[in-house]
Amino acid sequence: MKNVFKSIAAVAIFVFNLSVNAQTQKNENSVLWEVSGKGLAKPSYLFGTIHMICGKDFVMKPKAADAFSKTSKLALEINMGDAEELKIVQQAAMGKEPLSKTLSPKQIAQLEEVLKNNGGLTLTQVDSYTLETIMSLLFMKSFGCADLKFYEMEFLAKAKESNKSIVGLEKAAQQLDILGKSFTDDELIAYLQKIDTNMADTMIKEYTSEDINGLYAMTTDKELMSTSTKETLLDDRNVNWLKIMPEMMQKESVFFAVGAAHLAGDLGVINLLKKAGYTVKPIMN
Repeated sequence: MKNVFKSIAAVAIFVFNLSVNAQTQKNENSVLWEVSGKGLAKPSYLFGTIHMICGKDFVMKPKAADAFSKTSKLALEINMGDAEELKIVQQAAMGKEPLSKTLSPKQIAQLEEVLKNNGGLTLTQVDSYTLETIMSLLFMKSFGCADLKFYEMEFLAKAKESNKSIVGLEKAAQQLDILGKSFTDDELIAYLQKIDTNMADTMIKEYTSEDINGLYAMTTDKELMSTSTKETLLDDRNVNWLKIMPEMMQKESVFFAVGAAHLAGDLGVINLLKKAGYTVKPIMN
């Protein structure tokens, strides 16, 4: 367990972006979009990530590498290249109190059943973690490989190699607060019960084919996400990002890499940028 703790902490902050709500606005199948117009001297780019994927399925397509090379700044959801931000994320992986003391007997029984069915883990092994961290762990296990790759970390490494500046659209503490308000313990445990290899396989298939509409449809499940959770976790954050993205793009060309769940939908980043007057077009293969 200790050997994988650092990876668990690194992805815990991202994992909820795998769940989305169905959109009424259809978008072309691409995870990479060019943003131009409205007086921008140079275009910026919006890239939708899947936050974890097996090495055999990981692909950095030429179009993404080319767009990245044209920009001077990398913007992630939070700046995982900042040691202080990363420290906050890692510390948040541990709960303030053991789960055995904060969960009800019914919730503990449900959690123990989930852990038993996912690799034979026990409550003792994860008692000091938060439910969000356990979710990250189960997602990692559901992919069934030991060589998980993280798109954010790949872009982070490339940015450092090319001396690009790196920023976060949110602070780690801010995002953690949002995640903490998004789900009740019962909702989180219900979510844990849904995680399996079929979910991971379908997610990878949809993502590698860049079918962002299919990805939305696959991950839409009212049993997993209430309307209020969707608003807190996705819509409100997208709207907040659109308050700072224009100024960033006006100053320089930016490569925005955020969870693919944030791209589509009426209140997705693509549509919000269009409503703000920008020209947003997909970069195809």
